[in-house]
Amino acid sequence: MEDKEIIGLFLERNSSAIEESRRKYGAALERTAKNILSDPQDSEECVNDAYLAAWNTIPPAEPRSLGAYLTGLTRNISISRLRERYAQKRGGGEYAVAFDELEEVISDGRSPEEEIESRELGMALNRFLSSLKEDDRMIFVSRYWLVESVKEIAERLATSESRVKSSLFRSRNGLRKQLRKEGYL
Repeated sequence: MEDKEIIGLFLERNSSAIEESRRKYGAALERTAKNILSDPQDSEECVNDAYLAAWNTIPPAEPRSLGAYLTGLTRNISISRLRERYAQKRGGGEYAVAFDELEEVISDGRSPEEEIESRELGMALNRFLSSLKEDDRMIFVSRYWLVESVKEIAERLATSESRVKSSLFRSRNGLRKQLRKEGYL
């Protein structure tokens, strides 16, 4: 079933929207949650919470990409769960490793209340991502948005782990350069 049809089910308040979403995106959402939480039970709960959040937000929301919308919900819920679990420190799994790699580039000292600065930084990141070649952009997004391991990315893209690491290194350096140029660092 196409995204438009599934979103239509949500808009009609038809409960089969959840099952169709699970059928189409369930495996990817579970993988995203497990990469962040490293706990199958917590991951399953977060994915279920994401389906509930989608049910509660569509309508009024009408996402252009259901997959991206559900992934974002799952990711945010999983990160919140991780923060609850480890109030003062980051937990294990790919989440900690991936964000430690970016820590030097993007400070996480910004508070959520600084909405304007956060949006501007997001726009700078989008400009940077659009400047990358497609495969480098896929690698960057897979690592830092989907929180996939280097090994998973290499296997999915049928390339070497060395190529993935090299791309991530170059991309982080490019991002650092651009953020300096735009005055963020």
